Amino acid sequence: MVVFMVEKCIVKPDKLGEWTAFVKKVGAYINGNPELFKEVKSHKWFSHMLGGNWGGFVEMWEANSLEDIMKSFNRVMQDKEYMTKIYPEGMALIIPGSNSIEIWNSVP
Repeated sequence: MVVFMVEKCIVKPDKLGEWTAFVKKVGAYINGNPELFKEVKSHKWFSHMLGGNWGGFVEMWEANSLEDIMKSFNRVMQDKEYMTKIYPEGMALIIPGSNSIEIWNSVP
């Protein structure tokens, strides 16, 4: 069964330019730390085109199971670079309270 961890947020209107640079930084972090993400099959960012909230973004992580998602998520939450640099930088760019994490599974 394929599982997706879906993270949603709304970026502050005056921070959209910085957000683009941040997304690239996250991609470089993921590519530079394959041991943290070994269970992740794919990772994608999406932005709202029509409808929804302006400045809304979705980040999707794909894995084979909830257990695989949690293994990777827990390793990242213990990573010093992520927790002291990357996470705070991202949180400073979004509207407080607009972020959420959901787990989705595939339907046979």
